[in-house]
Amino acid sequence: MYAIVDIETTGGHASANGITEVAILVHDGQEVIKQFKTLINPLKPIPIYVQALTGIDDEMVSTAPKFQDIAHKIYELLHDKVFVAHNVNFDFSFLHFHLAAAGFNLQTKKLCTVRLSRKIIPGLASYSLGRLCKEVGIEIQDRHRALGDALATAKLFSMLIEQDKDGHISKTLNQRSREQSLPPHLPKEDMDKLPSVPGIYYFHNSKSKVIYVGKAKNIRKRVASHFANNKPGRQKQDFLREIHHITFQECGTELMSLILEAVEIKRLWPAYNRSLKRFEYAYALYSFEDQNGYMRLVIDRKKKFSKPHYTFNGIAEGYNLIKSLIAGFNLCPKLCFVQRNNDPCVPIGEESCKGACEQLESVELYNKRVIMALNSLSSVLPGFLLIDEGRTFEEKSCLLIENGQFFGMGYITSDLAQADISLVKKYLTPYPENDYIRNMILNAALRFPHKVRDIYGN
Repeated sequence: MYAIVDIETTGGHASANGITEVAILVHDGQEVIKQFKTLINPLKPIPIYVQALTGIDDEMVSTAPKFQDIAHKIYELLHDKVFVAHNVNFDFSFLHFHLAAAGFNLQTKKLCTVRLSRKIIPGLASYSLGRLCKEVGIEIQDRHRALGDALATAKLFSMLIEQDKDGHISKTLNQRSREQSLPPHLPKEDMDKLPSVPGIYYFHNSKSKVIYVGKAKNIRKRVASHFANNKPGRQKQDFLREIHHITFQECGTELMSLILEAVEIKRLWPAYNRSLKRFEYAYALYSFEDQNGYMRLVIDRKKKFSKPHYTFNGIAEGYNLIKSLIAGFNLCPKLCFVQRNNDPCVPIGEESCKGACEQLESVELYNKRVIMALNSLSSVLPGFLLIDEGRTFEEKSCLLIENGQFFGMGYITSDLAQADISLVKKYLTPYPENDYIRNMILNAALRFPHKVRDIYGN
């Protein structure tokens, strides 16, 4: 037995909106044998645009029963039947949420006439209820009212049963099939193509624009988890309605998928990604010559299109590095903007500063040490290859940290793992980096030292 359902509501998600009308038609697989309909007082104003769409206004529902007063009746009609609706997860999310608030736990199998229509009557321009019914010759009386839309859905469902030569309905109802949990516009074929390997996946909207990027150790399992619950909040419901297609990229390791996710979120700026959008370098190490010709080192805000010697997410990290260069190469704290007052340079008395700030040391000698300090970054900062599993047995994944920064990643053959770094680079795709990506790679190198090849021979 089937319960064909349509509801009218005050808004698009159950957790903050009420039901204004419900219609339930009991269908025995051939025809409707029982029907129930009622207006419901949502206990909140109905928005003007909803009134215009449905024709249901506040006055009409003012004397209607509250949902909790008829919850037992609705539950009795639904709990032992297959729940059928056009975009079933919308109607089900509302009734499940409000029944739960009234003390009833609705657990039923579901059928979506949108998804079934795409399979049984393929090739139509639109599968919205109005356009679909017009295409197949079903007249809708009282459009956007619960009973009118439910009766049209019942006629459509009878037609689908009659034309279902390939058994799509029975396959969908199979307990092992989770198709009804999928978003209404997402083809099951997209899910069937997903591999059980590490990688990233993209959710696309109707215009093929990427609206979400995710990473996974197991792409198929992770994507399925997005649809495992039907939370009644606006964000989840809007998210599910926008998903029309899924694409993916396989990665050799979970670490590579984490990096690629961060890169792609920054590149595509998907609407439904909240995290990883703000990871950018805030500070950088720059050098310049002052009016007297002395080279100055400075930690400053990272500037677009600039070429810093090194970048930092936090200013403290930058000053720790510049202080180590001052100590290691007898640089002047004043010329490096570490000592900013007008007092005499503190290290002059200790002879660690040679007096460049007072022009007691020649430009040539001081600048030579600054250049040596900058050149030393290649030895102070880490440089290594992180070699790990690839996508196939024949290849290895490879990530390159050079001068303390992430260069890129890709796939190489085993014999290239010990090759000259300039050759390995040809097989790697350069990627933008940030503190988040860099720290993930550095932490992985510490955890798995046997996977690391030091490119400086240290």
